[in-house]
Amino acid sequence: MPDNKRQYWLDLFTYQTWQEFLAAGGNVSGFRENRWKSVQAMRPGDILLCYLTGVSRWIGLLEVTGPAFQDNKPIWKDNEFPARVPVKVLAQLEPLTAVPIVSMKNQLSCFQNLKNPHAWTAWFRGSPARWSDADGEVVYAAVMEAVQNPVPRPFDPAKLAKVPPILKTESGKSVVIPDRDEPETEGKTASQSPAPTANASADQEGESEHTEIQWLLLKLGNDMGLDVWVAKNDRHRSYKHRSYKGYAFTSLPRLRPSLPMQLNEATKRTIELIDVVWLKGNSILAAFEIESTTQIFSGLLRLSDLIATQTHLAIPLYIVAPSERRNKVKAEVNRPTFERLDPPMKEMCSFISFEELRAKVKSVAEFVQHLKPDFIDSFAESCIIEEV
Repeated sequence: MPDNKRQYWLDLFTYQTWQEFLAAGGNVSGFRENRWKSVQAMRPGDILLCYLTGVSRWIGLLEVTGPAFQDNKPIWKDNEFPARVPVKVLAQLEPLTAVPIVSMKNQLSCFQNLKNPHAWTAWFRGSPARWSDADGEVVYAAVMEAVQNPVPRPFDPAKLAKVPPILKTESGKSVVIPDRDEPETEGKTASQSPAPTANASADQEGESEHTEIQWLLLKLGNDMGLDVWVAKNDRHRSYKHRSYKGYAFTSLPRLRPSLPMQLNEATKRTIELIDVVWLKGNSILAAFEIESTTQIFSGLLRLSDLIATQTHLAIPLYIVAPSERRNKVKAEVNRPTFERLDPPMKEMCSFISFEELRAKVKSVAEFVQHLKPDFIDSFAESCIIEEV
């Protein structure tokens, strides 16, 4: 006797593809050609759990209304998604009121027994993907509840920006080939370039912002009871707050004068140049590269060198940059050269925006001494780009 129980499937959307889906009538969901076998397994009555990448939120529910079919009729601008199923919209949310996946940590299987804080993102690397009845019902109920009782949850709109396209290597690995590196004065054409004096001012502003973020990371680590290290060429810098107070890096009591003796020479030489490192005793807990205006690739190479010299350790890595550079950072992390690391750089490296770091540091100021280092992972973003 056939099992007519409905199945649950993950359906990934970018903000652009979600809008295009709705603009086309919201009655056909599509997937890549290589997903045809999975699409054929869908049955009328099955539920598609619509997940909005970038902000990592559940944005809707679709019900399959008929058999799978193949079609190239244009619906989406940048991809055909020819493996298709007819659907009807059961629930639809806005990005502001969509349900954050992280709000369901205690309910979903993807958050259980994680090897690292972002390991759950492996569940969202492609769709469609069959979800268990238990997980599907949890998401279904949460989205329906959000439709009835919407809760606005502000987020950085830059997270909805178009993501770089994912390409496949000969071995089948997913990578990104970034556009040509942006110039230091990002976003300006030659005719718009400011005068030399303005350029100098912009450089000073970028340097000041870099120093500010260095100070925030150093002080956060220091206040949590960790030893901290700053790039040796920045050791004697000071962060001058707009209150006109100056904060010398060397004023931090837990700023290490030297690196652990047992580190090999290659590791020491690598760490010496990394913007900020957190340590506990002789163990490296986290490494941070700050990229305010400089090219991102050089910072990633330093982090890559650290991993290459410490192959037996899983060291959390972070690129800290302005929010508008989010997609540039993620594109660089997903370069083929970093995919060859074991594990790949995208699984070890997270993104933190300047804006989020400032806000979080301010919010925990009164109880920072009680925090643990993994506090940083509560707002760091995975660099894995979902394959929509």
